[in-house]
Amino acid sequence: MILDRIALFLVIIGAINWGAIGLFQFDLVAWIFGGQAAVVSRIIYTIVALCGAWCISLLFRRRNAETSVE
Repeated sequence: MILDRIALFLVIIGAINWGAIGLFQFDLVAWIFGGQAAVVSRIIYTIVALCGAWCISLLFRRRNAETSVE
């Protein structure tokens, strides 16, 4: 599903941002978009959070076996 891939991509971006905050005290999103309180930054934080919530569903989905036995 394309939505799963987009959500996973944004969660990875969020994880990289959190890693930068933890290791270097540097918020990449805030730096690019004008601070943590900037509207665009807050929108991005919200979208990443929603994608994280969406990715929780990936843990509980059944995987179809796509291998064919011939």
